[in-house]
Amino acid sequence: MNRCTTLALGAMAMLSMTSFAALAQSAPPTYQADPSVYKVIFEDQNFRVIEATWKKGEHDKTHSHPVPSVAYALTDCVIRIHQPDGKTRDITNKAGTAVAIPTTESHSAENVSPGECRILLVERK
Repeated sequence: MNRCTTLALGAMAMLSMTSFAALAQSAPPTYQADPSVYKVIFEDQNFRVIEATWKKGEHDKTHSHPVPSVAYALTDCVIRIHQPDGKTRDITNKAGTAVAIPTTESHSAENVSPGECRILLVERK
């Protein structure tokens, strides 16, 4: 990952950290909100691992990230995040890279890539 991408992802993560945990509860967590996109592939008393797969053009249901997690990109893709206020932002994922995801309020995600988008989410319980 080049330095500009790392700095941009870090800045987005820091800005997102201003979300309050209560706001994150305004929508169900990923795997409950849209099991067609988010599948729990491992869970124990300490961790939950979720595989997220969006087909080309797929827009998932409104969800939250009620606990901080790590996202690991399995494919190169671009996800458009839709905020409740109508604002959007695009996140470019590069296969083989990881980024921290802070507690995040209600939003939805849309795959705007030319192909499938796959990401692993690891949450500490």
